[in-house]
Amino acid sequence: MEKGWVPRDGDAFLTRHHFVFYTIGYEHPTERIFAFLKYIPAHYSSLFPIDYLSRRWKLGSTELVRPEKLYSVSNLQRFIEVLSRDFPNYLYYCPYRSKEVVCPTRDVVKRVYVPNQRLQSLRRKKNRNRLQDLTLELVSLLSKTSDVPLEDLGVHGSIALGIDTDQSDVDLVVYGAQNFRKLEADVNKLADDGVIDYIFNDKLDTTRRHRGKFRGKAFVYTAVRKTDEISAKYEDNKYSVVAPVKFRCMVADDHEAMFRPAVYEIGNYKQLEPSSQLERDMQPSFVVSMIGMYRNIAREGDCIEVSGVLEQVEHLQTGRIGFQAVVGSGTSDDEYVLPISNSKAQKGSI
Repeated sequence: MEKGWVPRDGDAFLTRHHFVFYTIGYEHPTERIFAFLKYIPAHYSSLFPIDYLSRRWKLGSTELVRPEKLYSVSNLQRFIEVLSRDFPNYLYYCPYRSKEVVCPTRDVVKRVYVPNQRLQSLRRKKNRNRLQDLTLELVSLLSKTSDVPLEDLGVHGSIALGIDTDQSDVDLVVYGAQNFRKLEADVNKLADDGVIDYIFNDKLDTTRRHRGKFRGKAFVYTAVRKTDEISAKYEDNKYSVVAPVKFRCMVADDHEAMFRPAVYEIGNYKQLEPSSQLERDMQPSFVVSMIGMYRNIAREGDCIEVSGVLEQVEHLQTGRIGFQAVVGSGTSDDEYVLPISNSKAQKGSI
């Protein structure tokens, strides 16, 4: 494992059992990494009673398969059951969340794939394939037209892992909130100019506008925090589940909405179900989405509908108590954040 690696959302890592995990968020125990399992060695696939995509990938000499659903409560429960039985080092009982979570120990990590480092490796690579050349052409274009430095861009997905094929898409990363907004505006201009085309697979895509096509190849871009944008630490807060909630509200601040977890500061809480009726001092100040598809789907002043779990957040150093609504709690597949006008958009993908 790379020395000095500080896990950030979207970093991938290969374990000694040849599982490929993706890091979730920025707050991790000292010797562990919160993550979700994306690729499973084919020879272990029968251990997990889930549905898989028919396509297969090859990482070195290992054949990999991928779950059909990257995020579902039933799949998460099955992962935890199998890992608990056969790979206990991949699970962790979190005392600050009072639940068992997927969180491998650092000593099982064999290799790390950090998006900006993988882009630099790709630029140095000889004998690149067509998709890799097109990726560098797109990155160069976006950097030049958006004024985002190349060192603040990266690649992840199959290209970062070196398992890309002709069927693969281009997955890009931009580091920093300000850079993300610059790139977002630039992509919009390039689409207006006909240099790229937007891809709208569902109504959320029309809001996020993060998917496009360049020279016939689909691409997507997401945001990762710069190191100076990471302020919270793992041991800072204790989280306690209060109750399921379903409500509408207004976005008061969107400056952390592009990351995962996506954080929306909110106001004007209005419950939609009797069970969501809360005293004013228990109404959430933030909506926090662990599900990636709900990043950047609303801006300041927009109204959103939320289905999730109310959590009490205790800041352990000061004793201060606050409340937030979490989407992607792992307890229900009926959790979402949706713009009011897009309330029928598809739910549940990570």
